[in-house]
Amino acid sequence: MIFRSDIEIAQSIKQKPIEEIAQSIGIGKEYLEYYGPCKAKVNYNILNDLETKKDGKLILVTAMTPTPAGEGKTTTTVGLGDALSRIGKKAVIALREPSLGPVFGVKGGAAGGGYAQVVPMEDINLHFTGDMHAVGAANNLLAAMIDNHIYQGNQLGIDPKRITWKRCIDMNDRQLRFIVSGLNGKTNGDTREDGFDITVASEVMAILCLSKNLDHLKENLRNIIIGYARDDKPVTAGQLKAEGAMAALLKDALKPNLVQTLEQTPAFIHGGPFANIAHGCNSLMATKMALKLGDYVVTEAGFGADLGAEKFLDIKCRIGGLKPSAVVIVATVRALKHHGGAQKTELSTENLDILKKGIPNLLKHIENITEKFGLPVVVAINRFPTDTEAELRLIEEKCKQYGASVTLSEVWAKGGEGGKTLAKEVLRLIDEGKSNFKFMYNDDLSLKEKVDVVVEKIYGGDGVDFSPAALKEIARIEDMGFKNLPVCMAKTQYSFSDDPKKLGWPKNFRVAVRNVKVSAGAGFVVVLTGDIMTMPGLPKVPSAEAIDVDSAGIISGLF
Repeated sequence: MIFRSDIEIAQSIKQKPIEEIAQSIGIGKEYLEYYGPCKAKVNYNILNDLETKKDGKLILVTAMTPTPAGEGKTTTTVGLGDALSRIGKKAVIALREPSLGPVFGVKGGAAGGGYAQVVPMEDINLHFTGDMHAVGAANNLLAAMIDNHIYQGNQLGIDPKRITWKRCIDMNDRQLRFIVSGLNGKTNGDTREDGFDITVASEVMAILCLSKNLDHLKENLRNIIIGYARDDKPVTAGQLKAEGAMAALLKDALKPNLVQTLEQTPAFIHGGPFANIAHGCNSLMATKMALKLGDYVVTEAGFGADLGAEKFLDIKCRIGGLKPSAVVIVATVRALKHHGGAQKTELSTENLDILKKGIPNLLKHIENITEKFGLPVVVAINRFPTDTEAELRLIEEKCKQYGASVTLSEVWAKGGEGGKTLAKEVLRLIDEGKSNFKFMYNDDLSLKEKVDVVVEKIYGGDGVDFSPAALKEIARIEDMGFKNLPVCMAKTQYSFSDDPKKLGWPKNFRVAVRNVKVSAGAGFVVVLTGDIMTMPGLPKVPSAEAIDVDSAGIISGLF
């Protein structure tokens, strides 16, 4: 068998014109804005015309705690959508847009893999339709207006030492985490400490993904708190009169992007907040559009279920009024062995004892989704050639004890054909109607209580240690009237705890909260734990070193 890279597979498939993909789910030409022959934006006004149409069923794909071995969550999401199409269901996929930071770093892109991909994968993983650039421009316009306001006399009395708004760039660049700006004289601005976040961690990205329409977008932008005045009062983007221009930059970015899978299943790819430092879900508008146009919508939430799924359910579903019908948790034998303590060189060798030690990680995720959120679960084992029958049987036996069925997923190698069993099991769960979805916490709890609930119930921790700075900021946020907002936990993706070295289902740990920040525009409070960074860095050997383009414009080395 000749091995072909993801990009080679993607480039070998002939894509349908995007107009045909749109027509297959009832999108007329009048709603399409073309970005070449195979991708388009869909005008959000279509939602007004579809308002009375019944929503389809929402299927959330999440995963066990991720490992360096990879789990294949996006690949499974794409393959499940293709499998549903193959068995005659009207399926639509909704995914996040990749960030250039991980694409050129180490994690890779977000277009799936093997024979379960969305295409054109090169475009999706690079500039796509320019949404990321629009978010960065809107973010940095606000930053420029803040510093210009101070330079021009500072009528709002902004305290330069208490500006919380950072500039952003869609790149992994540790050099920009902490900088000093406004150097070399008064004409170049006031000198102050500054810094950059990666674009996908910007509150503007969260706002784009949680806005229901253009007016809602403007309202959310207006509510952004950029820092505090010398009298201790918050200063907003609205006070700087920035929301109109920011919305003008974002008006096209707000429109969901339509592409297709290798098997021509329609896919919306829109918005891309990280799940370890932001809320980790594609846009609410794309999800709602997919639900109106498809009978079954397959979407994903970033990283493990303790991060992406928790935020999808407690933040996105709360704000958007969404109710999932079923959840798929992706796992691999290799990843479970990693959580059991196996070394990288041991992952391909059968070892039931180590596997048994790692399986509790998966079981905790199952428990969270079924018992805490009241949703039916199927575990999808993303199969590797080195997996043995004994290992697969052991996983199935343990999962059944926790009330979850288990199916094999072979979509990477076989596309939709390799996901039919998974698709049928998901349909069975939906048809049984056992979804009793509930939020993890009520709005009226204090912010501290909400953090306690997530840490103790979802992570399995013994409690939370709040730094004095975090306690002071929580008190301030609640005094400003934001007590009822949900919390967005910024935490390592590699462990239930805030320590990436604590693998499996760790016990007897506490989570340290070093600070909190209100994202008043997005509608949640960010809780910073451990050493989590809002600006990643590149690895020793970045993926960028392998990427190239030839004289004909054909890209290579992109996974």
